[in-house]
Amino acid sequence: MLSGHTSPLIIGLGIASSLLTIYLSRRMNLIDHESYPFHLSLRLVRYYLYLGKEIITANLAVINNILRPKQIKPVVFSLPATQQTILGKVIYANSITLTPGTVTIDLKDNKLSIHALNEAAADDLKTGLMAAAVPDKKDILP
Repeated sequence: MLSGHTSPLIIGLGIASSLLTIYLSRRMNLIDHESYPFHLSLRLVRYYLYLGKEIITANLAVINNILRPKQIKPVVFSLPATQQTILGKVIYANSITLTPGTVTIDLKDNKLSIHALNEAAADDLKTGLMAAAVPDKKDILP
């Protein structure tokens, strides 16, 4: 579509080759729950919107911390990873790291070690709202 060649033949061949690739990948068992979580797709769209809002909010908080450096008091703390699957735990850990002002240091034995710029960022994570929003096994569509 971006090449500028939009004749029906080219579009049709592109669609056909995409469908053939999907068919062959499924037949060869290359598509599973780890490569791309199709079973979480609908929930992931909502989660991406939630995560985008959290990233914007955290960016504003980091800007505030830069303008008022006295608010920067780093803290390292632990949180339980309550997700049922490894994929859910990894999504949660990566989401914390994507949010400015926080970094997941370690994920071990269902516990996350997290570094936060200040106590306010830590308190936001301790509420459990992000953990509850992460798509996980309970969200698999029948």
